[in-house]
Amino acid sequence: MRLLYLLTIPLIFFSFSLSSQNSYTISGYIEDAGSGEKLIAANVFDQNSLQGTVSNTYGFYSLTLPADSVKLLVSYVGYQPVEYAFSLRNDTTITFRLSQSIELKEVEVVAKKVDRIETNTQMSKVDVPVQQIEKLPALMGEVDVLKVLQLLPGVQAGGEGQNGLYIRGGSPDQNLILLDGVPVYNVSHLLGFFSVFNSDAIKTVTLTKGGFPARYGGRLSSIVEINMKEGHMQELHGEGSIGLIASRLTLEGPIKKGKTSFMVSGRRTYADLIFGPLIQASAADNEDVKLRMYFYDLNAKVNHKINDRHRIYLSTYSGKDIFGARYKENFDGGHYLSEGGIDWGNITAAARWNFMINKKLFSNTTLTYSRFRFNFNALAEEKDNSETTSYSARYFSGIRDWSGKVDFDYLPNPQHYIRFGGGATQHAYDPGAFVFKARFDEENFDTILGSMQTKGIEMWLYGEDEVTWGALKANLGIHASGFSVNGKFYHSIQPRIGLRYLLNNNIAVKASFATMTQYINLLTNESLSLPTDLWVPSTERIKPQQSWQPALGIATTLWKEYELSLEGYYKKMKNVVSYREGVSFLGLENDWQDKVTQGDGESYGMEFLLQKKEGRTTGWLGYTLSWTWRQFDDINGGKRFPFKYDRRHDISLVVSHELTDRITVSGTWVYGTGNAITLPLYRYDTPVFYDPDSDAYFTRELEGVGEKNSFRMKPYHRLDLSIEFRKQKRKYERAWVISVYNAYNRPNPYYVFDGTDETGNRVFRQTSLFPLIPSFAWNFKF
Repeated sequence: MRLLYLLTIPLIFFSFSLSSQNSYTISGYIEDAGSGEKLIAANVFDQNSLQGTVSNTYGFYSLTLPADSVKLLVSYVGYQPVEYAFSLRNDTTITFRLSQSIELKEVEVVAKKVDRIETNTQMSKVDVPVQQIEKLPALMGEVDVLKVLQLLPGVQAGGEGQNGLYIRGGSPDQNLILLDGVPVYNVSHLLGFFSVFNSDAIKTVTLTKGGFPARYGGRLSSIVEINMKEGHMQELHGEGSIGLIASRLTLEGPIKKGKTSFMVSGRRTYADLIFGPLIQASAADNEDVKLRMYFYDLNAKVNHKINDRHRIYLSTYSGKDIFGARYKENFDGGHYLSEGGIDWGNITAAARWNFMINKKLFSNTTLTYSRFRFNFNALAEEKDNSETTSYSARYFSGIRDWSGKVDFDYLPNPQHYIRFGGGATQHAYDPGAFVFKARFDEENFDTILGSMQTKGIEMWLYGEDEVTWGALKANLGIHASGFSVNGKFYHSIQPRIGLRYLLNNNIAVKASFATMTQYINLLTNESLSLPTDLWVPSTERIKPQQSWQPALGIATTLWKEYELSLEGYYKKMKNVVSYREGVSFLGLENDWQDKVTQGDGESYGMEFLLQKKEGRTTGWLGYTLSWTWRQFDDINGGKRFPFKYDRRHDISLVVSHELTDRITVSGTWVYGTGNAITLPLYRYDTPVFYDPDSDAYFTRELEGVGEKNSFRMKPYHRLDLSIEFRKQKRKYERAWVISVYNAYNRPNPYYVFDGTDETGNRVFRQTSLFPLIPSFAWNFKF
């Protein structure tokens, strides 16, 4: 707690030294005029003093100005700006309500935006408008937030159809993915083809991949913040979709108008509802066949305004994949039963309390719960008259968190934006266990194999100040963290620096430096396409992962509506975890630590992003040039090798254009250097044993391989297209969306293996997943 007290000293200093009788504070919230939802990163700009600020995650703003006439311009992307002029003579509370607008005065708004890309100190951060996400082509008609993030520079997909994010040379466990502030440990449905995030329930999506402010911690590569809608405060609204493989429905509205609102959203696939009855119809009369093959998501949120200073949010998410089948055959005197399946899913919950302590100080207190669980079940049973024989097996793994934190925002004047706070999380790790049961009439046998549950406590404190000195703006902070597990305690002090210098009104040079520490690891079994990955903690033997990352770039706004950024970065990682060569793990051994090794990682490159967020034509062009390496003492003879997802070139083009008020066309095109893989250089037979009876040697074929990841797959490229036809009625809107995935039918490599051709010569072949796939969906809103 001593560090927390030290962090508050600047607050006391600034509150007395920077406030004066000639300055007053304007504070309050910025919200949607129709729904009452708070607007994040909305702009408040005084056109007389040329001072401004932006609203925080909960829509709160605070701006201290000299006592004088003020002329405020309040703006937000996709909304009609508001001007408000008055004479400032005392502290004032104002809630600004902005109306959505199709035709924005873009020149006026952009010219005076407070958070233009060149004025913000934050670099390596991208806000992706949800409205833009919903317009893009989607596989099977299902809009996917993570698939859109994979289109940004510096972000790579693991492979065709996968939802993993490999950011600046990192691995998926190095991304902290937050849903309403709660970590989500498994983000994939249907073996990675879809993410768990239902776009209809989402309000904002933000990706930070470097230059991390001090308030972030716990992961090396990125922070993905996804916030759910809060619910309409005035009237009932709904939207939904019926597609080829899934349908979804979202409802939101007031519980008490202007005071309490709700949002509930659900999504489910229905392959089992279609194919299950067909399979049962084809079965014999004495056979019972049931198919379980679906996934679902359920989001819910309640937003309650106690008064102008207090507000409470309650939110939850539950999602699950279920794949299995049950077969039962009845016969005289008994039956035979066989069933098996896998399921995995997340549950999250959050309770948040916003408190506007005074005009300049805002707090948010959060309690969260998160759980991920993977299960495999199998059962075989035979009953014949009075005798019953059965065998059952169950494998499970997972992780569970309970967390609490408090965060403060303090704005003493326009030159300082101070944030500080702290929190703690208790982790409970289940690194895998196998339960086997057998029954023979009256005899029962039980066996349990695997690792025991491990608990650890992670704690942190932070403080940061975003300070302005003329053309120079800096975010200076420090993040202190600790982790306790099985009597071992780790601690880390992580300095953070972000700098921005305005060369002129439109061009800024930015620089950042961040060190990060991660106390959690993901063991990935690359031989299985199932979520059998194991979350495990740092221990006395396994040290925390660490990284340090400097970055340098330029940012500008072109033609008043295009944002351009160019960044170069270098990232060094230590204590990266990997399986030893030739080892895989399902949690059945007593100690997973014997199966892994730790080493170093290195990534460096350049990223280019040109983005347009407003107008009839929106989208972006992204390019990444990068190199990524790994080095372990126990892998590849200790020599450095390319990371599996090292890609020299990555290009993405995203365009959405409104042809008319009723028709929108969209397209995405991606190109990437092929993944690095290891292939056998030659094969040979070696004797295993000699059989004297046949006077022959029995042999086994072995492979000879070269250096790890010394081969490359073919380049990956794909074009997706879609067209939306909308029809607006007085109280509702409906739309048909037709999409084409892989429009020119490119056979992209998913897996490469070696074999022989018709003449016996050795050749390499590839397996591809998705050809050209058309799809459609019917969307509606009311």
